[in-house]
Amino acid sequence: MKKILKTIMIFLVLIGMTRCAREPEVSNFPELILYNGKIITVDENFFIAEALAIKRDKFAAVGTTNEIEKLAGKTTKKINLNGKTVIPGLIEAHAHPEGASTSELFEEIPDVHSVGELLDWIKQQAEKKNSGEWIIHPKFFPTRLKEMRQPTKEELDKAAPENPVFLNGSYGGMINTAAMRISMITKNTRHPGILKDTKTGEPTGFIQASAFSLLKGRPSRDILYEERLDALVNMIKRYNSVGITSFWSGSGGPSNSKMYMDLWKSGRLTARVFQNISVPVNIRAPIEEIREKLSSLGYYTGFGNEWVRVGALKTSMDGGILTGTAYLREPWGSKAEEIYGITDPKYRGGFKISKEELIPVVTVANEIGWKFTAHCTGGGSVDIMLAAYEEVNKKRPIKDRRFSIIHGNFYTPDAIEKMKRLGVCADMQPAWFYKDADAMKYVLGDRRIKTFHPYKSLFDAGVVVNGGSDHMVKFDSHTSINPYNPFLAMWSIITRKTERGSVIIPEEAITREEALKMYTINNAFGSFEEDIKGSIEPNKLADLVVISDDILTCPVDKIKDIKAEMTVVGGRVVYKSESFEF
Repeated sequence: MKKILKTIMIFLVLIGMTRCAREPEVSNFPELILYNGKIITVDENFFIAEALAIKRDKFAAVGTTNEIEKLAGKTTKKINLNGKTVIPGLIEAHAHPEGASTSELFEEIPDVHSVGELLDWIKQQAEKKNSGEWIIHPKFFPTRLKEMRQPTKEELDKAAPENPVFLNGSYGGMINTAAMRISMITKNTRHPGILKDTKTGEPTGFIQASAFSLLKGRPSRDILYEERLDALVNMIKRYNSVGITSFWSGSGGPSNSKMYMDLWKSGRLTARVFQNISVPVNIRAPIEEIREKLSSLGYYTGFGNEWVRVGALKTSMDGGILTGTAYLREPWGSKAEEIYGITDPKYRGGFKISKEELIPVVTVANEIGWKFTAHCTGGGSVDIMLAAYEEVNKKRPIKDRRFSIIHGNFYTPDAIEKMKRLGVCADMQPAWFYKDADAMKYVLGDRRIKTFHPYKSLFDAGVVVNGGSDHMVKFDSHTSINPYNPFLAMWSIITRKTERGSVIIPEEAITREEALKMYTINNAFGSFEEDIKGSIEPNKLADLVVISDDILTCPVDKIKDIKAEMTVVGGRVVYKSESFEF
């Protein structure tokens, strides 16, 4: 408890420093002008300009090249864009850079696309490791393999007979016989997370998250605080290289905020952070205890400065669609056994929190100034969450709090209508559509897939849709487990094309302008920052990206290949490609 209080005090002091710091004197002339380009402002009218001026860390003016060049002084630096397109700095609305930044510090995580590739990697690991050493894939989803299935226990045993194997899918996974042996998991082990053959009673190798703690002897590595900071700096620089100038950290607490504040204080932070906070109290506690705990924290959504802010209060409603643990509106169906090892025909997944349990913490959040959100991957969980929001709204309107649903995935017309009425934002990850729409169609069928990532329906209803990736593991923007490249994401929801080449529910495609809004002004709205960023307008923070192609007019399949040529945060260049000359 003392450590937490100390962390909070440090956070408060650092924030206070930002408010008390004396502002240096500046000239009346802009420090930087970009001219002779196509400036997509994403303002209310989607105005297209030719040039912009930056003074200190904000946009000073936007207009024609002739108008803006007249503002230059002797010390003003000028960049001729030579017709290049400029967009507002891109905002990533859901990522986990703290874990992703260290995920490949010690070895590269394989990007496998078939059962054969996976088994080859396991064999290679077994040859390198000593007998009894664990072989672990930290984020593995069988639905993303060409065959859309888990490898069998027998296949894993053949690939690594003497090494325990664990394919970790966050909410479910797969283990081999050696892993069962070292963890003393047998036919007689009684645990709901150990799935068993209905005829023999033997463990099948399928394992759900509730049983992960049974796995014994898994290795762990200690990483020093300074090493974590260095890794985080490098991860954020990778974000900058694809045009990201702000991001929402998906979950965490004061310790995460401290890392970002330390980076900001040392001048090493190159993107702005909206740090979600995992609910720091037993969600099933009496409402008085919840109110006292949250009120005593001393911070709330929006607390901070223009670089590091406290984000939403977050909890978790269910598991995941890629492991068959999301809570659906109907049973998963006959394909659930084939892919997830689930044999119960009535199985809908599992929810962690009921409507009645959710209402008190949402009520308190609404009272004391928190935005509230939750990990919620199945349609059944979406309905529970919206029902709780409706009850809280009866006592005190929630619209101004911009509550959201993270992931959501399955939105019916009824759910969309409630979201619009309550002002609930849809915190979406197009990477899930790109990677997983084919598997979801195969598992759930033609009828239920129609509610999967219905972007056009959400936009048409007036729901604010936020765009993120849920980046968790690996460094590369395209091959990460949940790729974080915003242009790949935008292309996928503009075309409704998937990684496998399918076009899924094309009538839910959105326009290029709408896709760009998702990653700019919509995300700024979601963090209560639409007045200071998200568009290129005078007096807003000078966050922008020069891009390789015009996203509004280039051939549609070119969108996924758009590169960031230069990324600017607060008027400072934080990334420049080798090919961009100025």
